[in-house]
Amino acid sequence: MTPEPPELHKKGRRKLKKTSPTTVTLFDADGRARKTAAHALRVQLPDGRSVTIDLSQAADGVVALLAEHTDTAQQAGLLVRPDNHDALSVAVTSTPLTTTTGTPATPPALELDLQYGEGIRKGDEGLPRRKQAETWVRSALYADAALTVRFVGEEEGRTLNRTYRGKDYATNVLTFAYAENADDPITGDIVLCCPVVESEAREQHKPLQAHYAHLIVHGVLHAQGYEHEEDGEAEEMEAIETETLQALGFDDPYLPVREH
Repeated sequence: MTPEPPELHKKGRRKLKKTSPTTVTLFDADGRARKTAAHALRVQLPDGRSVTIDLSQAADGVVALLAEHTDTAQQAGLLVRPDNHDALSVAVTSTPLTTTTGTPATPPALELDLQYGEGIRKGDEGLPRRKQAETWVRSALYADAALTVRFVGEEEGRTLNRTYRGKDYATNVLTFAYAENADDPITGDIVLCCPVVESEAREQHKPLQAHYAHLIVHGVLHAQGYEHEEDGEAEEMEAIETETLQALGFDDPYLPVREH
């Protein structure tokens, strides 16, 4: 039989020592003090930031600080600056969890593979460089992803469009998204047909880089499940593309074609 701890013996039972409640002294604007017993104290700032002072370990000389924000789109933090050996300043910081375009402020992990089809060579004039392509992909990415961006000629573009979409012509961009449900990792292939992209940029009087950026953003959104079959879906997707492209420094891709 396992012996009971000393505190539980009926004979000679020891009394547990009661600890005095921690008191907090509050000072008003005129310096008047008021004491109150407290387990924790929260300082709420007008903009939604707050800091909670946990006094549960105060008997041991330890207080804990917890920063919070009422806005779920903001991440609260603490910035501590020692002022002296016996004093410090604590700032409650606030950092957006998302950028102005809605993507996470902390960039998602990206595995990006750039490929080049027959007749398309890395470094060809007008072709996006890796750094550019990666910037454009990240600008529209909402979660970790493994994506391939492939630049192809007209023959391969037409073959892919005919085989997988039943349309016997080359199109500007094709996206093959492999995630089957919301919990699957984002994986996909984005295929850009260079001759078509270049022709469209000339006809629409757009800078070639701007058109490539738009189509890559468009493809990345498709890889994440965005569609434009219905009017509402199309409006949402176009709004995201427009805001994303403008954040990258490009014009609204859906402005009417300028006549020169």
